[in-house]
Amino acid sequence: MKSSDLNSKYSYFHLILPYLKNYIVMKSTSMLKPSLWFGLLLILFTMAFIQKQEDTNPLLAEWTGPYGGVPAFDKMDVAALKPALEKGMELNLAEIDAITSNTEAPTFENTIIPLEKAGDELGRVFTYYGIWSSNLSSPEFRAVQAEMAPKLSAFFSKINQNEALFERVKVVYENSKKDPLPADQQRVVDLTYEGFAMNGAELDGEAKERYAAINQELAKLHTAFANNVLHDEESYVTYISEDQLSGLPESFVKASAKAAADRGHEGEYAITNTRSSMDPFLTYSDERELREKVWRTYYSRGDNGDEYDNNDIIVKILQLRNERVQLLGYENYATWRLQDRMAKTPENALKLMNDVWPAAIARVEEEVADMQAIADQNGDGITIEPWDYRYYAEKVRKAKYDLDSDEVKQYLQLDKLTDALFFTAGELFNFEFTPVPEGSVPVFHEDVKVWEVTDKDSGEHIGLWYLDPYARPGKRSGAWATTYRSHTTFDGKETVLASNNSNFVKGAPGEAILISWDDAETLFHEFGHALHFLSSNVKYPTLNGGVRDYTEFQSQLLERWLSTDKVIDQFLVHYKTGEVMPDELIQKIKNASTFNQGFATTEYLASSIMDMKYHMMDPTDLDVDSFEREELNKIHMPDEIVMRHRSTQFGHIFSGEGYAAGYYGYLWADVLTSDAAEAFANAPGGFYDKEMAERCVKYLFAPRNSIDPAEAYRLFRGRDASIDALMRDRGFPVPSAD
Repeated sequence: MKSSDLNSKYSYFHLILPYLKNYIVMKSTSMLKPSLWFGLLLILFTMAFIQKQEDTNPLLAEWTGPYGGVPAFDKMDVAALKPALEKGMELNLAEIDAITSNTEAPTFENTIIPLEKAGDELGRVFTYYGIWSSNLSSPEFRAVQAEMAPKLSAFFSKINQNEALFERVKVVYENSKKDPLPADQQRVVDLTYEGFAMNGAELDGEAKERYAAINQELAKLHTAFANNVLHDEESYVTYISEDQLSGLPESFVKASAKAAADRGHEGEYAITNTRSSMDPFLTYSDERELREKVWRTYYSRGDNGDEYDNNDIIVKILQLRNERVQLLGYENYATWRLQDRMAKTPENALKLMNDVWPAAIARVEEEVADMQAIADQNGDGITIEPWDYRYYAEKVRKAKYDLDSDEVKQYLQLDKLTDALFFTAGELFNFEFTPVPEGSVPVFHEDVKVWEVTDKDSGEHIGLWYLDPYARPGKRSGAWATTYRSHTTFDGKETVLASNNSNFVKGAPGEAILISWDDAETLFHEFGHALHFLSSNVKYPTLNGGVRDYTEFQSQLLERWLSTDKVIDQFLVHYKTGEVMPDELIQKIKNASTFNQGFATTEYLASSIMDMKYHMMDPTDLDVDSFEREELNKIHMPDEIVMRHRSTQFGHIFSGEGYAAGYYGYLWADVLTSDAAEAFANAPGGFYDKEMAERCVKYLFAPRNSIDPAEAYRLFRGRDASIDALMRDRGFPVPSAD
């Protein structure tokens, strides 16, 4: 028997000793029958076992093993989730009580430091919760999620609205204005105080109770919204037969055959209701009626008039958000939300969007004219509709630039592109990625792979990087990055556990996974988030957060390295011949770099503008469908394009509040991205200039949220960014100086 097993048994024995002692006393003074004593003893053992299970809940347990400890993904059990959340909240609240019961005058050391340390156990549980929510959702998990969402909201309200805690934080904050703290500590205090103030800490009485109640209601609605979209993504699959494959690339056909077989439809081909399946189908399928069906299925998610319809949920969400910010004295949700963002006000965000919008829809008009001309030339007898846009845009691309997207895909292998990510990280960040031995680190699905990240020169361990690349039932659509553990040094050095998650369609065993150029850019984009996590050089956990309209900047910047010569020459090789992408094809890609920018910019901006409109309006008598249609008409939305995320599936803003009144942030960040990319392009060493790379890491990645983003950018660039580089990037006219 292992010593660990012995320790476990002795621990259990000591746990039941108190019950056994009571049993002996009762036995000696009682005349109960032996059978009843046996039953009592069984109950006592059961009670001890239950208590022991709570104490050893794997979701609460401290992470052990190599690399500073790793999540026990191999021990995940939905049955353990609810008790783990409840215990984690209990422990966290006890930590808060310890802070507020301190009778000493509030200081950074006795108030902010323990607040930074609090919640480790609950944080570990949230790591598993996030995996179930995003990567492994199931009916069992969703039931727990629905039950716990309002309880979690109530828990956070107990902290955010804890008067005694806020008073201590406020004292530290006010004292720091008289006697400033070191820069990083001052930033922590400022962010902590502002977070409390923005979340109702200064309310009292009925207003405070109502604020907390609203948060609980919103938690339920956000969860319901997300699960409704996930239901429609899982439930609506379009199956087609072999005679309906005209125009579709071989790689897509093989992947669709596997997707159908996995769902019990052997011999058919599945077009799943996710962007990674919908987008290529609409681009290549010659079957117009099928294109319309797939298009309508995808853009009707959450809008099918059934029990999973999201229209009423949106209205309730907006009404509750509006009521909540009015309790705080704000005119609307957008004004409240943007006060601590780079944009500062919704008017500033709208100005940027309105500056770009006219050029975007003007370009759409040109793109549609080109597409209609090809359709007429072919005698197709159609007028361009939204389900035609991708299909005919591809034909225009071939005609104007002699560029075939499927030909480009032959050089975009997922495994080679992953190597390209590692190369880029090595050149810019001096990181080296090494696969960990299989089985040495637990994973939550067999598709997940793990790499160790080290410094190339010193060999210092930086962290781990997890990759979960493929779509599957229960996994939300899209691509995202997240952290399981962030870097800090204030309480012992913590190394980073970062992950990237995608929804590529998994091919047959041994088949190369070929992806589009847009998907390759997304791969680099999300890896940019991971590098932001891995390069962190901050002391306190709070400083690992971010400002929403700035956090997309670093990831968007990394996209630019996909098209650099060093990446192309080494990693963009033909999946059959191994030959490097020819110069002629590279030139075609560069020539077409601004192609279809009308479509890309307009579908994104339409969603961003609608997000802001929703959060600036009075939602009292809102009809979502009418409001969406009327507002888009006001800005002259082209008939041939829809919002990238229609309202009923706009999870960024309605399945939570992370991007609410903040979806514009991608454009705001892209202004910085375009400006910074020009700085690299003009440097002596181009995109691999060592001095520029060092400045980029030092000022833009490593500080995270330890300094104001605007100041960080000025330190890197020597000035503020302007919109000019963005307009040049997209091939739009640059605004005149006046």
